[in-house]
Amino acid sequence: MIRKLKFTSRLLQSTVFLCVFLASCKHAERHEDGHSHEHGDVEHHHTHYMEQDTVLSHKLIFPSKVPDRIIANLPEDPATTLAVNWRTNQQIESAYLEVALATDGPEFRLGNIQRIEANSELFENKHEKHNEPLVKAYYHSAHATGLEPSTTYVYRVGTDILGEDGNQLWSEWFQYTTASDKKGEEFSFIYFGDAQNDVKSMWSRVIRNSYKKFPSVDFMLHAGDLINDHDSNLQWGEWFHAGSFIHATVPSMMTPGNHEYKDTVITPLWRPQFNLPKNGPKDMKTVSETTYGVDYQDLKIISIDAVLFDRQSESRESQVQWLDSVLANNTKKWTALTMHFPLYTPAQKREDNAALIQNLRPLIDKYKVDLVLQGHDHTYARGQISNEKSGVTSMSDAGTIYAVSVSGPKMYESTNKDWIERRGEFTQLFQIITIKENKLSYEAYTPIGALYDAFDLIKKGGKKELINRIPDTPIRLKKDFVE
Repeated sequence: MIRKLKFTSRLLQSTVFLCVFLASCKHAERHEDGHSHEHGDVEHHHTHYMEQDTVLSHKLIFPSKVPDRIIANLPEDPATTLAVNWRTNQQIESAYLEVALATDGPEFRLGNIQRIEANSELFENKHEKHNEPLVKAYYHSAHATGLEPSTTYVYRVGTDILGEDGNQLWSEWFQYTTASDKKGEEFSFIYFGDAQNDVKSMWSRVIRNSYKKFPSVDFMLHAGDLINDHDSNLQWGEWFHAGSFIHATVPSMMTPGNHEYKDTVITPLWRPQFNLPKNGPKDMKTVSETTYGVDYQDLKIISIDAVLFDRQSESRESQVQWLDSVLANNTKKWTALTMHFPLYTPAQKREDNAALIQNLRPLIDKYKVDLVLQGHDHTYARGQISNEKSGVTSMSDAGTIYAVSVSGPKMYESTNKDWIERRGEFTQLFQIITIKENKLSYEAYTPIGALYDAFDLIKKGGKKELINRIPDTPIRLKKDFVE
């Protein structure tokens, strides 16, 4: 009797396996012709999972009906506006941003949810250099305006078309806080140098630990070379993966680097996947969303497209004229510029950028810009171009502080120059900059949270006092780690 039961059980298992196998074969045949029939008689083109599985890291490359690569960018008016971008596959031709006041529980869903239709653009690209597959996707962007300053909202992106039920085609609800509209209130932002290489593997811990250490940070700034190959969908997928939900909850601003460009043409993915201010030079559409300005409480922060500045004389002239006008009319207490190429390089085998120095240095000095935040040189350096003495503890009338930093694993060696007060090599870093009333504090940290550099700027009586807080730790040099 026991043997008969065992035989019957095995026969049943074999029958079930055969049914599943035949069903999967039928499913595969149905997808080989590129079609499936769901939702009545409507024909839809669906993702080919069998094709995707032949591509390594396909989850980072291919979109689906559910939103991915969701990012909030720093808008022109961060006190009243939320600017969001995301991506879906070709089936989602229209999508929405929904915003509501955050509540202690789920009751926000019972109140006034604002729905904004997104601007949706079908876009395709194929990265030829590494033979990536052709990717077709809808890129969606939306602005929620008229928000209240210093207020926490929840938002989500997606759609409820195609007869889907519930929340299947929506993102999760993200929490987002607008900037204050009052002078003197404290805020902070994190500044990253180049991520560029091994972004998923090596840069992810930098952005994640920066957020872990400073979860109340107000925005993040990326000084160019976010990835290595300008049109690589895989590398952009790694960048979005590394930041994951942080990109959606902490707004970002970025300036392009040379690796976002091919000659003088920016990556075709820049404008579809970001949602940056369009208040730059009106006569130069090529720098739309690459040269722009943002007023964040007591700070005016300006992105300069250093690549086109360096490579196109007409762009250089346009950006200089625009910057002169913006700085002449600046009413903010603090001013910062960000650009990818440094004016003054700390890297060995590289020269200072003559075009930037000749054209931007006079404006930086004339309008007493406080900070210039840069990348490109894959090393760390911070200081002033003209100071009393390198490494002094304090100065009664400081000039502009120039910083060059790197957050990814690609590293160069540096040279100790007179203007540098703290330098470092072979070190991944992020910088937290905090502003409150007359004080600006700058701190550079390693991914494990070790303080590597720090200073304060205090404005009083029309002058800036510099107080160095450089930790009593050795300078990190590549030769100490690599023979």
